[in-house]
Amino acid sequence: MHITETVLRDAQQSLIATRMPFGDFEGVLDEMDKAGYHSIECWGGATFDSCLRYLHEDPWERLRKIKAHMKNTKLQMLLRGQNLLGYHHYSDDTVRRFVRKCVENGMDIIRIFDALNDLRNIETAVDECLKAGGHAQGCICYTLSPIHNLDMFVALGKQIETMGCQSLCIKDMAGIMSPQECYDLVTALRKNIDLPIYVHTHATTGLGYMTYLKAAEAGAAGIDCATSCMSGGTSQPATESLVYALTQMGYDCGVDPAALKRVNDYFLPVKERFSASGTFDPYVLSTKTDALTYQIPGGMLSNLVAQLKAQNAIDKLDAVLAETPRVRADLGYPPLVTPLSQMVGVQATVNVLLGERYKNIGKEIKSYIRGEYGKAPGEIDPALARKVLGDEQPMSGRFADTLAPEYEAAKAALGDRATSEEDVLSYIAFPQQAEQFFERRAKTFTASYLFKEVG
Repeated sequence: MHITETVLRDAQQSLIATRMPFGDFEGVLDEMDKAGYHSIECWGGATFDSCLRYLHEDPWERLRKIKAHMKNTKLQMLLRGQNLLGYHHYSDDTVRRFVRKCVENGMDIIRIFDALNDLRNIETAVDECLKAGGHAQGCICYTLSPIHNLDMFVALGKQIETMGCQSLCIKDMAGIMSPQECYDLVTALRKNIDLPIYVHTHATTGLGYMTYLKAAEAGAAGIDCATSCMSGGTSQPATESLVYALTQMGYDCGVDPAALKRVNDYFLPVKERFSASGTFDPYVLSTKTDALTYQIPGGMLSNLVAQLKAQNAIDKLDAVLAETPRVRADLGYPPLVTPLSQMVGVQATVNVLLGERYKNIGKEIKSYIRGEYGKAPGEIDPALARKVLGDEQPMSGRFADTLAPEYEAAKAALGDRATSEEDVLSYIAFPQQAEQFFERRAKTFTASYLFKEVG
Protein backbone atom coordinates (compact mmCIF):
# COMPACT_ATOMS: atom_id res chain seq x y z
CA MET A 1 0.00 0.00 0.00
CA HIS A 2 1.64 3.23 -1.17
CA ILE A 3 1.66 6.15 1.27
CA THR A 4 1.62 9.74 0.04
CA GLU A 5 2.58 12.23 2.79
CA THR A 6 0.65 15.52 2.56
CA VAL A 7 2.14 17.65 5.36
CA LEU A 8 3.93 19.95 2.92
CA ARG A 9 0.78 20.72 0.90
CA ASP A 10 -2.75 19.58 1.65
CA ALA A 11 -2.34 19.07 5.39
CA GLN A 12 -0.91 22.53 5.99
CA GLN A 13 -3.31 24.01 3.43
CA SER A 14 -6.26 22.49 5.29
CA LEU A 15 -5.11 23.40 8.80
CA ILE A 16 -3.07 26.61 8.57
CA ALA A 17 -4.16 28.12 5.24
CA THR A 18 -0.87 27.19 3.50
CA ARG A 19 1.23 29.53 5.63
CA MET A 20 4.23 27.23 6.16
CA PRO A 21 7.39 28.81 4.71
CA PHE A 22 10.22 26.73 3.28
CA GLY A 23 12.38 27.43 6.31
CA ASP A 24 9.89 25.68 8.56
CA PHE A 25 10.45 22.30 6.91
CA GLU A 26 13.84 22.52 5.19
CA GLY A 27 15.50 20.77 8.13
CA VAL A 28 13.37 17.62 7.84
CA LEU A 29 13.47 17.07 4.08
CA ASP A 30 16.42 14.65 4.16
CA GLU A 31 14.67 12.63 6.86
CA MET A 32 11.45 12.56 4.87
CA ASP A 33 13.37 11.33 1.84
CA LYS A 34 14.54 8.31 3.84
CA ALA A 35 11.12 7.42 5.29
CA GLY A 36 9.97 5.29 2.35
CA TYR A 37 6.94 7.27 1.20
CA HIS A 38 5.67 6.52 -2.29
CA SER A 39 5.48 10.28 -2.82
CA ILE A 40 5.47 13.58 -0.96
CA GLU A 41 2.78 16.05 -1.96
CA CYS A 42 4.56 19.37 -1.68
CA TRP A 43 3.31 21.79 -4.36
CA GLY A 44 0.26 22.89 -6.30
CA GLY A 45 -3.13 23.58 -4.79
CA ALA A 46 -2.87 26.88 -2.90
CA THR A 47 0.90 26.74 -2.30
CA PHE A 48 1.74 28.77 -5.42
CA ASP A 49 -0.60 31.63 -4.56
CA SER A 50 0.41 31.56 -0.90
CA CYS A 51 4.14 31.70 -1.69
CA LEU A 52 3.72 34.88 -3.73
CA ARG A 53 0.99 36.53 -1.66
CA TYR A 54 1.95 35.78 1.94
CA LEU A 55 5.33 34.05 2.24
CA HIS A 56 7.28 36.22 -0.22
CA GLU A 57 8.86 33.15 -1.77
CA ASP A 58 9.37 32.21 -5.39
CA PRO A 59 7.21 29.06 -5.72
CA TRP A 60 9.46 27.70 -8.48
CA GLU A 61 12.56 28.13 -6.34
CA ARG A 62 10.75 26.43 -3.47
CA LEU A 63 10.07 23.43 -5.72
CA ARG A 64 13.72 23.25 -6.84
CA LYS A 65 14.93 23.42 -3.24
CA ILE A 66 12.63 20.59 -2.18
CA LYS A 67 13.75 18.49 -5.16
CA ALA A 68 17.40 18.93 -4.21
CA HIS A 69 16.73 16.97 -1.00
CA MET A 70 14.62 14.22 -2.59
CA LYS A 71 17.01 11.61 -3.96
CA ASN A 72 14.73 8.61 -3.39
CA THR A 73 11.18 9.95 -3.16
CA LYS A 74 8.81 11.19 -5.85
CA LEU A 75 7.40 14.70 -5.56
CA GLN A 76 3.69 15.17 -6.19
CA MET A 77 1.47 18.18 -6.87
CA LEU A 78 -2.20 19.04 -7.42
CA LEU A 79 -3.20 20.85 -10.64
CA ARG A 80 -6.67 22.20 -11.44
CA GLY A 81 -6.57 21.23 -15.11
CA GLN A 82 -7.17 24.21 -17.37
CA ASN A 83 -7.32 26.40 -14.23
CA LEU A 84 -3.72 25.42 -13.37
CA LEU A 85 -3.28 26.81 -9.84
CA GLY A 86 -5.59 29.78 -10.32
CA TYR A 87 -9.33 30.27 -10.43
CA HIS A 88 -10.15 30.70 -14.12
CA HIS A 89 -9.23 28.97 -17.36
CA TYR A 90 -5.91 29.78 -19.01
CA SER A 91 -4.97 29.42 -22.67
CA ASP A 92 -3.53 26.15 -23.94
CA ASP A 93 -0.09 27.69 -24.54
CA THR A 94 0.04 28.76 -20.89
CA VAL A 95 -1.11 25.34 -19.67
CA ARG A 96 1.51 23.53 -21.74
CA ARG A 97 4.36 25.82 -20.70
CA PHE A 98 3.31 25.65 -17.04
CA VAL A 99 3.08 21.86 -16.95
CA ARG A 100 6.40 21.44 -18.73
CA LYS A 101 8.10 23.80 -16.29
CA CYS A 102 6.63 21.84 -13.36
CA VAL A 103 8.39 18.71 -14.62
CA GLU A 104 11.61 20.52 -15.53
CA ASN A 105 11.80 22.05 -12.04
CA GLY A 106 11.51 18.67 -10.35
CA MET A 107 7.89 17.52 -10.22
CA ASP A 108 7.36 13.78 -10.72
CA ILE A 109 3.62 13.11 -10.30
CA ILE A 110 1.01 15.65 -11.38
CA ARG A 111 -2.46 14.93 -10.05
CA ILE A 112 -4.83 16.66 -12.47
CA PHE A 113 -8.52 17.32 -11.89
CA ASP A 114 -11.41 19.38 -13.18
CA ALA A 115 -13.93 20.76 -10.72
CA LEU A 116 -16.87 19.60 -12.88
CA ASN A 117 -15.33 16.28 -13.93
CA ASP A 118 -15.42 17.72 -17.46
CA LEU A 119 -12.39 15.82 -18.69
CA ARG A 120 -12.00 18.05 -21.74
CA ASN A 121 -10.51 20.48 -19.24
CA ILE A 122 -7.65 18.18 -18.24
CA GLU A 123 -6.69 16.86 -21.69
CA THR A 124 -4.08 19.54 -22.46
CA ALA A 125 -2.39 19.27 -19.07
CA VAL A 126 -2.32 15.47 -19.23
CA ASP A 127 -0.90 15.47 -22.76
CA GLU A 128 1.89 17.92 -21.88
CA CYS A 129 2.73 16.09 -18.65
CA LEU A 130 3.23 12.88 -20.59
CA LYS A 131 5.28 14.62 -23.28
CA ALA A 132 7.48 16.21 -20.62
CA GLY A 133 8.17 12.84 -18.99
CA GLY A 134 6.02 13.31 -15.90
CA HIS A 135 3.52 10.90 -14.37
CA ALA A 136 -0.02 12.06 -15.16
CA GLN A 137 -2.58 11.05 -12.55
CA GLY A 138 -6.17 11.76 -13.62
CA CYS A 139 -8.85 12.50 -11.02
CA ILE A 140 -12.47 11.73 -10.37
CA CYS A 141 -13.87 14.41 -8.04
CA TYR A 142 -16.12 12.40 -5.72
CA THR A 143 -19.48 13.80 -4.77
CA LEU A 144 -23.00 12.67 -3.89
CA SER A 145 -26.11 13.77 -5.73
CA PRO A 146 -29.16 12.32 -7.48
CA ILE A 147 -27.15 12.16 -10.72
CA HIS A 148 -23.78 10.89 -9.50
CA ASN A 149 -23.49 7.10 -9.31
CA LEU A 150 -21.10 4.21 -9.92
CA ASP A 151 -21.85 4.06 -13.63
CA MET A 152 -20.97 7.75 -14.06
CA PHE A 153 -17.72 7.39 -12.10
CA VAL A 154 -16.70 4.23 -13.98
CA ALA A 155 -17.33 6.03 -17.28
CA LEU A 156 -15.03 8.82 -16.10
CA GLY A 157 -12.42 6.25 -15.13
CA LYS A 158 -12.49 4.75 -18.61
CA GLN A 159 -12.03 8.19 -20.16
CA ILE A 160 -9.07 8.88 -17.88
CA GLU A 161 -7.45 5.60 -18.92
CA THR A 162 -8.08 6.27 -22.63
CA MET A 163 -6.54 9.72 -22.22
CA GLY A 164 -3.23 8.08 -21.33
CA CYS A 165 -3.08 8.78 -17.60
CA GLN A 166 -0.76 6.40 -15.74
CA SER A 167 -2.87 6.26 -12.58
CA LEU A 168 -6.24 7.43 -11.26
CA CYS A 169 -7.15 9.23 -8.05
CA ILE A 170 -10.55 9.25 -6.37
CA LYS A 171 -10.53 12.75 -4.90
CA ASP A 172 -12.91 13.12 -1.96
CA MET A 173 -12.30 16.72 -0.96
CA ALA A 174 -15.08 16.94 1.65
CA GLY A 175 -14.45 13.63 3.42
CA ILE A 176 -17.96 12.44 2.56
CA MET A 177 -17.11 9.10 0.92
CA SER A 178 -18.23 6.35 3.27
CA PRO A 179 -16.24 3.13 3.74
CA GLN A 180 -18.82 1.14 1.77
CA GLU A 181 -19.02 3.70 -1.03
CA CYS A 182 -15.23 3.66 -1.30
CA TYR A 183 -15.09 -0.14 -1.39
CA ASP A 184 -17.77 -0.29 -4.08
CA LEU A 185 -16.17 2.42 -6.21
CA VAL A 186 -12.61 1.06 -6.05
CA THR A 187 -13.96 -2.43 -6.81
CA ALA A 188 -15.98 -1.20 -9.79
CA LEU A 189 -13.08 0.79 -11.21
CA ARG A 190 -10.66 -2.12 -10.85
CA LYS A 191 -13.08 -4.34 -12.78
CA ASN A 192 -13.24 -1.86 -15.64
CA ILE A 193 -9.81 -0.25 -15.95
CA ASP A 194 -6.21 -1.35 -15.48
CA LEU A 195 -4.81 1.80 -13.85
CA PRO A 196 -3.51 1.85 -10.26
CA ILE A 197 -6.13 3.58 -8.11
CA TYR A 198 -5.24 6.05 -5.36
CA VAL A 199 -7.71 7.35 -2.79
CA HIS A 200 -7.67 10.85 -1.31
CA THR A 201 -9.98 11.93 1.49
CA HIS A 202 -10.09 14.19 4.53
CA ALA A 203 -10.83 13.41 8.17
CA THR A 204 -13.50 16.13 8.30
CA THR A 205 -16.51 13.89 8.91
CA GLY A 206 -14.73 11.18 10.91
CA LEU A 207 -15.04 8.62 8.10
CA GLY A 208 -11.52 8.92 6.68
CA TYR A 209 -9.74 6.18 8.63
CA MET A 210 -12.46 3.62 7.95
CA THR A 211 -12.69 4.67 4.30
CA TYR A 212 -8.95 4.11 3.82
CA LEU A 213 -9.10 0.62 5.34
CA LYS A 214 -11.89 -0.32 2.93
CA ALA A 215 -9.88 1.20 0.08
CA ALA A 216 -7.05 -1.17 0.96
CA GLU A 217 -9.41 -4.15 1.11
CA ALA A 218 -10.79 -3.25 -2.32
CA GLY A 219 -7.29 -3.21 -3.81
CA ALA A 220 -6.41 0.48 -3.98
CA ALA A 221 -2.74 1.14 -4.76
CA GLY A 222 -2.27 3.99 -2.29
CA ILE A 223 -3.72 6.55 0.09
CA ASP A 224 -2.93 10.12 1.18
CA CYS A 225 -2.03 10.64 4.84
CA ALA A 226 -0.61 13.40 7.05
CA THR A 227 2.03 13.11 9.77
CA SER A 228 0.08 12.79 13.01
CA CYS A 229 0.57 16.25 14.54
CA MET A 230 -0.78 17.79 11.32
CA SER A 231 -3.56 15.25 10.77
CA GLY A 232 -7.26 15.02 11.56
CA GLY A 233 -10.11 17.45 11.13
CA THR A 234 -9.97 19.13 7.74
CA SER A 235 -6.58 17.49 7.08
CA GLN A 236 -5.95 13.83 6.20
CA PRO A 237 -5.96 10.83 8.56
CA ALA A 238 -2.67 10.22 10.40
CA THR A 239 0.15 8.50 8.55
CA GLU A 240 1.45 6.59 11.57
CA SER A 241 -1.99 5.29 12.61
CA LEU A 242 -2.83 4.02 9.12
CA VAL A 243 0.58 2.40 8.69
CA TYR A 244 0.21 0.69 12.08
CA ALA A 245 -3.26 -0.67 11.26
CA LEU A 246 -2.49 -1.64 7.66
CA THR A 247 0.71 -3.43 8.64
CA GLN A 248 -1.20 -5.56 11.13
CA MET A 249 -3.67 -6.37 8.35
CA GLY A 250 -0.85 -7.69 6.18
CA TYR A 251 -0.19 -4.71 3.90
CA ASP A 252 3.36 -3.57 3.18
CA CYS A 253 3.37 0.23 3.27
CA GLY A 254 7.09 0.45 2.52
CA VAL A 255 7.78 3.04 5.21
CA ASP A 256 10.04 3.05 8.28
CA PRO A 257 7.96 3.69 11.44
CA ALA A 258 11.02 5.08 13.24
CA ALA A 259 11.53 7.61 10.46
CA LEU A 260 7.85 8.54 10.62
CA LYS A 261 8.28 9.34 14.32
CA ARG A 262 11.28 11.56 13.59
CA VAL A 263 9.31 13.42 10.93
CA ASN A 264 6.44 14.00 13.32
CA ASP A 265 8.77 15.05 16.15
CA TYR A 266 10.21 17.68 13.84
CA PHE A 267 6.82 19.16 13.02
CA LEU A 268 5.54 19.27 16.62
CA PRO A 269 7.24 22.59 17.49
CA VAL A 270 6.30 23.96 14.06
CA LYS A 271 2.67 23.25 14.84
CA GLU A 272 3.05 24.82 18.28
CA ARG A 273 4.35 28.07 16.77
CA PHE A 274 1.33 28.27 14.47
CA SER A 275 -0.96 27.49 17.39
CA ALA A 276 0.63 30.22 19.51
CA SER A 277 0.21 32.77 16.72
CA GLY A 278 -3.45 31.85 16.24
CA THR A 279 -2.92 30.64 12.68
CA PHE A 280 -3.73 27.09 13.75
CA ASP A 281 -7.30 27.33 15.00
CA PRO A 282 -8.46 24.23 16.97
CA TYR A 283 -11.84 24.66 15.26
CA VAL A 284 -10.49 22.94 12.14
CA LEU A 285 -9.74 19.78 14.12
CA SER A 286 -13.29 19.08 15.23
CA THR A 287 -15.34 16.41 13.47
CA LYS A 288 -18.08 17.96 11.35
CA THR A 289 -20.73 15.39 10.49
CA ASP A 290 -22.93 18.16 9.05
CA ALA A 291 -20.73 17.85 5.96
CA LEU A 292 -22.50 14.56 5.26
CA THR A 293 -25.69 16.58 4.86
CA TYR A 294 -24.39 19.77 3.29
CA GLN A 295 -21.32 18.28 1.54
CA ILE A 296 -19.34 21.39 2.40
CA PRO A 297 -15.55 20.85 2.56
CA GLY A 298 -13.82 22.06 5.71
CA GLY A 299 -12.04 24.92 3.98
CA MET A 300 -15.29 26.11 2.47
CA LEU A 301 -17.01 26.01 5.86
CA SER A 302 -14.19 28.09 7.38
CA ASN A 303 -14.61 30.64 4.58
CA LEU A 304 -18.36 30.86 5.15
CA VAL A 305 -17.85 31.45 8.87
CA ALA A 306 -15.23 34.14 8.21
CA GLN A 307 -17.43 35.91 5.64
CA LEU A 308 -20.45 35.94 7.94
CA LYS A 309 -18.42 37.16 10.93
CA ALA A 310 -17.00 39.98 8.83
CA GLN A 311 -20.54 41.11 8.05
CA ASN A 312 -21.80 40.63 11.61
CA ALA A 313 -24.15 37.96 10.29
CA ILE A 314 -22.85 34.79 11.93
CA ASP A 315 -26.41 34.20 13.17
CA LYS A 316 -27.26 33.44 9.53
CA LEU A 317 -24.86 30.47 9.34
CA ASP A 318 -27.54 27.79 9.64
CA ALA A 319 -29.58 29.45 6.90
CA VAL A 320 -26.52 29.64 4.63
CA LEU A 321 -25.71 25.99 5.28
CA ALA A 322 -29.26 25.04 4.33
CA GLU A 323 -29.18 27.25 1.22
CA THR A 324 -25.88 25.86 -0.07
CA PRO A 325 -27.21 22.46 -1.28
CA ARG A 326 -30.19 24.24 -2.86
CA VAL A 327 -27.87 26.47 -4.88
CA ARG A 328 -25.81 23.44 -5.83
CA ALA A 329 -28.96 21.66 -7.08
CA ASP A 330 -29.95 24.74 -9.09
CA LEU A 331 -26.53 24.63 -10.77
CA GLY A 332 -26.77 20.98 -11.81
CA TYR A 333 -24.99 19.41 -8.80
CA PRO A 334 -21.37 20.47 -9.39
CA PRO A 335 -18.87 18.85 -7.00
CA LEU A 336 -17.96 21.27 -4.23
CA VAL A 337 -14.27 21.66 -4.98
CA THR A 338 -12.21 24.74 -5.85
CA PRO A 339 -13.32 26.97 -7.50
CA LEU A 340 -16.95 25.76 -7.50
CA SER A 341 -17.11 25.39 -3.72
CA GLN A 342 -16.26 29.07 -3.23
CA MET A 343 -18.69 30.15 -5.95
CA VAL A 344 -21.61 28.15 -4.56
CA GLY A 345 -20.86 29.25 -1.00
CA VAL A 346 -20.73 32.93 -1.89
CA GLN A 347 -23.98 32.74 -3.87
CA ALA A 348 -25.73 30.94 -1.01
CA THR A 349 -24.51 33.64 1.39
CA VAL A 350 -25.73 36.44 -0.90
CA ASN A 351 -29.12 34.76 -1.30
CA VAL A 352 -29.58 34.60 2.47
CA LEU A 353 -28.24 38.06 3.34
CA LEU A 354 -30.33 39.81 0.68
CA GLY A 355 -33.43 37.87 1.65
CA GLU A 356 -34.17 36.99 -1.97
CA ARG A 357 -32.73 34.14 -4.01
CA TYR A 358 -30.62 35.28 -6.98
CA LYS A 359 -31.45 38.96 -6.54
CA ASN A 360 -27.75 39.45 -7.13
CA ILE A 361 -25.89 36.80 -9.14
CA GLY A 362 -22.09 36.67 -8.94
CA LYS A 363 -20.11 37.09 -12.15
CA GLU A 364 -18.44 33.68 -11.62
CA ILE A 365 -21.84 32.01 -11.36
CA LYS A 366 -22.89 33.76 -14.57
CA SER A 367 -19.72 32.50 -16.26
CA TYR A 368 -20.48 28.99 -15.01
CA ILE A 369 -24.03 29.12 -16.41
CA ARG A 370 -22.63 30.36 -19.73
CA GLY A 371 -20.49 27.22 -19.85
CA GLU A 372 -17.12 28.86 -19.30
CA TYR A 373 -16.11 26.40 -16.59
CA GLY A 374 -17.21 23.37 -18.56
CA LYS A 375 -20.33 21.26 -18.86
CA ALA A 376 -22.51 21.16 -15.76
CA PRO A 377 -22.96 17.58 -14.48
CA GLY A 378 -26.75 17.92 -14.48
CA GLU A 379 -29.42 20.33 -15.70
CA ILE A 380 -29.17 23.92 -14.53
CA ASP A 381 -32.48 25.27 -13.21
CA PRO A 382 -34.26 26.64 -16.33
CA ALA A 383 -35.52 29.80 -14.61
CA LEU A 384 -32.04 30.63 -13.31
CA ALA A 385 -30.50 29.93 -16.71
CA ARG A 386 -33.00 32.26 -18.40
CA LYS A 387 -32.26 34.99 -15.88
CA VAL A 388 -28.58 34.85 -16.79
CA LEU A 389 -28.65 33.91 -20.47
CA GLY A 390 -31.91 35.34 -21.76
CA ASP A 391 -32.41 33.75 -25.15
CA GLU A 392 -28.72 32.79 -25.57
CA GLN A 393 -27.53 29.22 -25.43
CA PRO A 394 -24.63 28.18 -23.20
CA MET A 395 -21.45 27.30 -25.02
CA SER A 396 -21.12 23.64 -25.90
CA GLY A 397 -17.43 23.65 -26.78
CA ARG A 398 -14.36 23.90 -24.60
CA PHE A 399 -13.92 27.45 -23.27
CA ALA A 400 -10.13 27.28 -23.63
CA ASP A 401 -10.62 26.98 -27.40
CA THR A 402 -11.87 30.58 -27.37
CA LEU A 403 -8.81 31.95 -25.53
CA ALA A 404 -5.95 33.58 -27.42
CA PRO A 405 -2.36 32.62 -26.52
CA GLU A 406 -1.25 34.52 -23.42
CA TYR A 407 2.46 33.92 -22.94
CA GLU A 408 4.12 36.30 -25.42
CA ALA A 409 1.91 39.24 -24.45
CA ALA A 410 2.65 38.65 -20.75
CA LYS A 411 6.38 38.39 -21.48
CA ALA A 412 6.30 41.71 -23.32
CA ALA A 413 4.31 43.39 -20.55
CA LEU A 414 6.83 42.34 -17.91
CA GLY A 415 9.96 43.27 -19.85
CA ASP A 416 13.14 42.95 -17.84
CA ARG A 417 11.22 42.46 -14.60
CA ALA A 418 10.94 38.80 -15.63
CA THR A 419 14.19 36.91 -15.24
CA SER A 420 12.87 33.56 -16.47
CA GLU A 421 10.03 31.78 -18.20
CA GLU A 422 8.85 30.77 -14.75
CA ASP A 423 8.47 34.46 -13.82
CA VAL A 424 6.20 35.03 -16.81
CA LEU A 425 4.07 32.05 -15.85
CA SER A 426 3.80 33.31 -12.26
CA TYR A 427 2.62 36.65 -13.64
CA ILE A 428 -0.02 35.05 -15.89
CA ALA A 429 -1.34 32.99 -12.97
CA PHE A 430 -1.38 35.79 -10.36
CA PRO A 431 -0.54 39.16 -11.97
CA GLN A 432 -0.84 41.46 -8.96
CA GLN A 433 0.86 39.12 -6.51
CA ALA A 434 3.66 38.34 -8.97
CA GLU A 435 4.36 42.02 -9.67
CA GLN A 436 4.56 42.74 -5.96
CA PHE A 437 6.92 39.80 -5.53
CA PHE A 438 9.16 40.94 -8.42
CA GLU A 439 9.32 44.46 -6.95
CA ARG A 440 10.25 43.13 -3.52
CA ARG A 441 12.83 40.79 -5.06
CA ALA A 442 14.45 43.64 -6.98
CA LYS A 443 14.70 45.79 -3.84
CA THR A 444 16.20 42.89 -1.89
CA PHE A 445 18.76 42.27 -4.66
CA THR A 446 19.70 45.96 -4.82
CA ALA A 447 20.08 46.19 -1.05
CA SER A 448 22.21 43.05 -1.00
CA TYR A 449 24.40 44.37 -3.83
CA LEU A 450 24.94 47.72 -2.11
CA PHE A 451 25.80 46.00 1.15
CA LYS A 452 28.46 43.94 -0.60
CA GLU A 453 29.86 47.03 -2.32
CA VAL A 454 30.10 48.93 0.95
CA GLY A 455 31.52 45.91 2.68
